[in-house]
Amino acid sequence: MFYQEEFSKEEQVILDKYFSNIDKPVFALINLPEVVKGALFARYSRSPKSLRRLFLDEFLLHIEKKESNGKEESLLDVSRAEKLYDRVFNEYGDDSVAQLGGAHIACEQSSNILTKILEWSRLASYLEQSTRYIFYDQKLGDRYRYTIPSEILNSPDEAVYLNGMEELFGIYKKSLGELIPYFQKLFPKKSSDSNFVYNSTIRAQACDVARGVLPASTISNVGIFATGQSYELMIMRMRIHPLQEVRDCAEMMLTELRKIIPSFLKRVDVPERGLKWSSYFEDNYKNMKNISNNIQSSDKKIMDVELIDWDEDAELKVAAASLYPYTSYSENSILEFLKKMSKEEIENILRNYVGKRENRRHKPGRGMERVFYKFDIKSDFASFRDLQRHRLMTIDWQLLNPNLGFEIPKEIIETNLKSDWNKAEKISDQLFSLLSSYGPEVAQYPVLFGHNIRYTIQLNARAAFHLLELRTTRQGHPNYRVVCQEMHKLIKEKAGHRVIADLMNFVDHNDYNLARLESSRNTDKKRNQK
Repeated sequence: MFYQEEFSKEEQVILDKYFSNIDKPVFALINLPEVVKGALFARYSRSPKSLRRLFLDEFLLHIEKKESNGKEESLLDVSRAEKLYDRVFNEYGDDSVAQLGGAHIACEQSSNILTKILEWSRLASYLEQSTRYIFYDQKLGDRYRYTIPSEILNSPDEAVYLNGMEELFGIYKKSLGELIPYFQKLFPKKSSDSNFVYNSTIRAQACDVARGVLPASTISNVGIFATGQSYELMIMRMRIHPLQEVRDCAEMMLTELRKIIPSFLKRVDVPERGLKWSSYFEDNYKNMKNISNNIQSSDKKIMDVELIDWDEDAELKVAAASLYPYTSYSENSILEFLKKMSKEEIENILRNYVGKRENRRHKPGRGMERVFYKFDIKSDFASFRDLQRHRLMTIDWQLLNPNLGFEIPKEIIETNLKSDWNKAEKISDQLFSLLSSYGPEVAQYPVLFGHNIRYTIQLNARAAFHLLELRTTRQGHPNYRVVCQEMHKLIKEKAGHRVIADLMNFVDHNDYNLARLESSRNTDKKRNQK
């Protein structure tokens, strides 16, 4: 039984406006400004009162104001909330209160360079416009959907850049026009499939191939939900970025967020706080840039996906970590005990720990976070974009350049578009050389989605379950499916973690034609059930 807190009838009327219930120990806050919610929770941690009582006593102004209906009006004391928040946040330095308020923000017309920077933070949620479902053959105003770097505006190079971009998007548009009938002929519509299923599948298939010729300047829309703390760090990093587009976006974000959660972002431009923090990031960036200029190496040929570091005793460590919550022994003691067991006994522990998974959403326990894998990967930029959004891992990438190769899909060759794509590659190379005088960051804009990029991914075994099972599903893009399939093989064969790899039983190593077909059918079925 829970203690039932008593409220007067007048208080109950007020509470009903701001809380999802007034008689249960679990409830949600509704219709409250973010600063009030943040300050309310900050005060909550230092008060013996219940949250609803605290709200009534300290965050509500009771103003006797007779309205036309004769009822008394109650107003929120937002100024008190702001003062309390500022005191806790600035005087006590309690950064955790910055996690108590959040905001949704949209960043539109962002280049695909900017989107990766926006999605750097782990503690945020993102949704990005998909190149699989959006045709980029329609113009916005008088030009196609691409960013013009601020660094080249009003320079003689701007016109050359614009002409090159228009040609690239023209090749993309032509590619779509050829690929759609190509796939329609290759995979005729079945009578059992609706027009929706068939058309959406063909559309996705064409987009998957055609996107390789899109440049990194292609604009996208990104929706973000994050806490004040995450936005604060995001903006402080972006404000010192070499690209003007990134810095401009940071300032626009700050302006808009201060309309919603102003108290959460007061430190961003305080000289001894946010500005000093940004300066710290900037100094480190410059130092590492200078050091890297002196690095010379004969980079030996490596595989496109290489496992470069891992835990040697991973399965033993996971077994110990999985048993730890169920015993009263230290993990080292458990490890010593397990070392006396056979491989079969260790395998039995791991299989029982993971249990019978009926789908990939059945996640193994946190014991799988005990061990890690680090991969050095070279893949097309388009695939990197999709993999980079997984935030429960550490990912670092190098600047885009055309020197790591450009892949022309077989479908492009079979539709007699190879010469067009060769032309696109040449345009990209020329624009890259042209923009290199503005710095390596600016030179990234004309690099194509089909160009390769090098990056590292470090993740624990539990995150590997999620990433590898999700990104090898049959509806996944063939290019990143290959990357994740190879990662899975390396865990099993190079690291020798056979049991862990086998427990990732929803990793799909098959190849498919019309990979999106089943997904489109399922979507159609759901639509018809409504």
